[in-house]
Amino acid sequence: MFTNLEDLRKENDVLDIFCNLVTIPSPSLKEDKVIDWILDFCAKNGINAKKDNYGNIYIYVPATDSSKEPIMLSSHMDVVGDDSSVDIYLDEEGFIHAKGRTLGADDKVGVACALKLAKDLVSAQNLVNNSVGDSFVYKHGGLEITFTRDEETGMSGIEHVEFDKILSKHVLVCDADKLGQLQISGASYTNAKITVKGLKGGHSGIDIGDESRLNAGKLIAELLAEFPQGVFYKDDTGVITSCNLGAIVAGGIQNSVASIVEKGIKTNDYISEIMKKTSTNIINVLGMASYSIRSASVSKEEALKVLMVSIVEKFNQKYEGLAEASIEFELHLPPFEKADDETIERVHTEACKRAGIENDISSFHAGAETHIYCQHKNSKGETFMPMLLGLADVYNMHSAAEKVDYKSLLKGYEVIKNTFLIFNE
Repeated sequence: MFTNLEDLRKENDVLDIFCNLVTIPSPSLKEDKVIDWILDFCAKNGINAKKDNYGNIYIYVPATDSSKEPIMLSSHMDVVGDDSSVDIYLDEEGFIHAKGRTLGADDKVGVACALKLAKDLVSAQNLVNNSVGDSFVYKHGGLEITFTRDEETGMSGIEHVEFDKILSKHVLVCDADKLGQLQISGASYTNAKITVKGLKGGHSGIDIGDESRLNAGKLIAELLAEFPQGVFYKDDTGVITSCNLGAIVAGGIQNSVASIVEKGIKTNDYISEIMKKTSTNIINVLGMASYSIRSASVSKEEALKVLMVSIVEKFNQKYEGLAEASIEFELHLPPFEKADDETIERVHTEACKRAGIENDISSFHAGAETHIYCQHKNSKGETFMPMLLGLADVYNMHSAAEKVDYKSLLKGYEVIKNTFLIFNE
């Protein structure tokens, strides 16, 4: 029985690669050291790797059968955290941690598994070339790998990928946080801004009896009460479309905010601080609110937008001449919609079965690099079909308590290896 992490690393190549990667700090846009390590690893193992003008890494393992399709794996090299040293350890339950900081399993799990697969493919081909033979040798359509920078903060790395040079149509973005996950669609992120204006305003004492002076703070509350909140649409893969109220601002907060700025007040509760000095002697003329809309379906998102617009229109009809409302939508991240092609779903189900685990096919209600891939085309003019893949159980992601189950990582490599094998059968 293994008693420490060093013993485990000696016996499990993918675990050793992972541990090497996480001990190299690589916060967003400061990935130079991990980029150098990956390029050096590839050079030592005969893997064809190059860095593009932005610092993303592209790896290509040539096809041994040109009649078969290639497939691409994609992971990001940056992590949440700073560039301080990373000291890792294995606890008694089999979890790998970093002392006092984020581990960086997101997404160095994906990077490690992709590098291990590339290494094994190249090693197997070298055995064939030397007439030795190996059980991992078979006909395949080639493996492409992309490692990106800056996924965690701005997704600038994926935006600089040279999509039109990529051969593959199917892309497995190895960035989910649970072993066996295959997420086949992901939500967009759209902001909605609602504005309500009272046309007169006035003094809450002198003008309060004038029924034509409507309070915009009260009116925006009435309007928002008609909007949906939470899940708008879901199916058997999970929540597809949702709407969430983010903030409401209305009324006499100007003096209070000005005081906070002038005095440089620091607090964990700015809402309470603002409320201490709000003005109550005005009939408010302006109220604003912000919403987030997330949807993995363009049609369902459009249906939600139409509903919200209709609510605003009814409001304006009711208060014509007294107040007016408006709504604006701003897309921040396009949706990643489910593809009609179910090849990867079938392949992944069988790959997990061979690894002795059950897969979980679902939709996820957040953004990832999948959303960018599906907006682009490859070198053949084909629209990418990305999916989000989980290769280990990662807990407490992005926190100092982050940990990864090392046994799940070993099983995750089985899954990605099986996926490549079955895809090429």
